[in-house]
Amino acid sequence: MTHWFHRNPLKATAPVSFNLYGVASSPAANKICNDLRTARARLLDMFTDATCTPEIMKKSSDEYFSLIQAFILPLDGTTQENKLRFIQNFKWTDTLQGNITSAQQDAVFELVSMAFNVAIWYSKFASRLAGKENITEEEAKDVHKSLKIAAGIFKTLKETHIPRLITPAEKGRDLEPRVIDTYIVQSQAEAQEVNSTELSSEYSQLLNHTLNTLDPECSSKWKKYLQLKQHFYMAYAHCYHGQTLLAGDKCGEAIRSLQEAEKFYSRAEALCKEYRQMKGPGSTAKPSEQLFFKKLGTFIKNTLEKCQRENSFIYFHKVPAEAPALELKASYGLAEPTPFELPPLSAQCTPEVYATFDLTKGPKEDKAKAKHDEEIKPVKEPDLKPQKDTGCVVS
Repeated sequence: MTHWFHRNPLKATAPVSFNLYGVASSPAANKICNDLRTARARLLDMFTDATCTPEIMKKSSDEYFSLIQAFILPLDGTTQENKLRFIQNFKWTDTLQGNITSAQQDAVFELVSMAFNVAIWYSKFASRLAGKENITEEEAKDVHKSLKIAAGIFKTLKETHIPRLITPAEKGRDLEPRVIDTYIVQSQAEAQEVNSTELSSEYSQLLNHTLNTLDPECSSKWKKYLQLKQHFYMAYAHCYHGQTLLAGDKCGEAIRSLQEAEKFYSRAEALCKEYRQMKGPGSTAKPSEQLFFKKLGTFIKNTLEKCQRENSFIYFHKVPAEAPALELKASYGLAEPTPFELPPLSAQCTPEVYATFDLTKGPKEDKAKAKHDEEIKPVKEPDLKPQKDTGCVVS
């Protein structure tokens, strides 16, 4: 199922040296800066390491987040803003905007941008794991867990950390409410997808409230993908509702429900072709090539023909003009996001060490600043070959 999920690219970022020469006036202060640089570089490497596991990602991200908080949390015993928060510039791209960058001299911007990438990584890990041949029950649980973690990170960023930014996100940027809301609901819906097919209403909600208001140039491909999945699951729901109706000897209604399934499936096939031809950010999923996608079309056709035969010989029911109503809302709702909490502040970031950062001296010119305006190259993500699709769906 690797090619069942659409995934937008990782955010790219400019290198950060944390060379606060002059300001970091003690060995302990310099060590924090050096450790920040090393931890940041290590975490960025993990995003593109195909062998990285959730345990490694958690360890690497916690290490960096425990250090960057030394530039965010008040460490002088007061409620005043941390004096280091605005000393370092950070530059990031957005998942929908190509190489266009956003830059803020704000450690909170760095925190939310990096955490956003961590959430994207969890969603990509789930997609990669779901694409394994003969996925086990434990692996399916890991897919579910990773998507809930991603949803939890996005949700916490939106509710807790993004509101702290001095400069609000521009329209269509990752930290803008409509975009991050889409990531939250998609992660929740896909986590639910591992266990249930009752997804169509959640995708409808997502499309109506978020992507429809974004710039089509950057979101149309993503939107088309979500539309095709919505139609696929509507076809799925009408098909199995038709089976239920037939089992209850309501053959006419069963036929009409299966006709509706056929209509949604045909539209899903057409949307798959439209999606494949569209340009835009992110990997191109190949849902119509999935065995379970093809099997649904065959199943709808065969079940409808069976119902029509039985109605001709046994039931003689009238086929209603309107399709039987579905209960679109899942009985247990979307999968709940896993709460995201930052790790404790690193033990080396003490008030005493904080006091040795002297802003009156001002940081000396850093050679790295000469490269500040260089274009940030997209993240080169590993090219993972899709596994043979067995047609198995965890439900």
